[in-house]
Amino acid sequence: MDDVDRTELVSAVVTDVQALSAESDQIGRAFAGIHQLSANDFRALAHVMVAENAGTPLTAGELRTRMGLSGAAITYLVERMIESGHLRRDSDPDDRRKVILRYADHGMDVARAFFTPLATHTHRALADLPDDDLAAAHRVFTAVLAAMTAFSADLGS
Repeated sequence: MDDVDRTELVSAVVTDVQALSAESDQIGRAFAGIHQLSANDFRALAHVMVAENAGTPLTAGELRTRMGLSGAAITYLVERMIESGHLRRDSDPDDRRKVILRYADHGMDVARAFFTPLATHTHRALADLPDDDLAAAHRVFTAVLAAMTAFSADLGS
């Protein structure tokens, strides 16, 4: 493969990631609108979900840092998310002095009801792809995520 082909492939991946991000934003807006959530509420829920799925649940302070909000703003946001049944506070099993944020049962039910059809579409779209292609795609997504994380760190966010 020559450099031109690789450049075109990398460009196609970047374009696909941009399109994925834009479509994800639209889906997030639909979810937020249906459930009377602000954009920041949805962003907070997304951060909590990603962290929990990675096995590294967030404290309110860590969520504040990721979202770039003041202490008062994150406290208000977290309290609203707890009152609405989307989030709950749990003691950190490794350090009982720390409090971590997790999805509450209601929040999980609401998310599942909305996103299960997306999972169905995704499984259907990937069904005919060979495992080797899925493994390669996972490596690509991992590399792109690492690049985005490094860029975010460079920005100080």
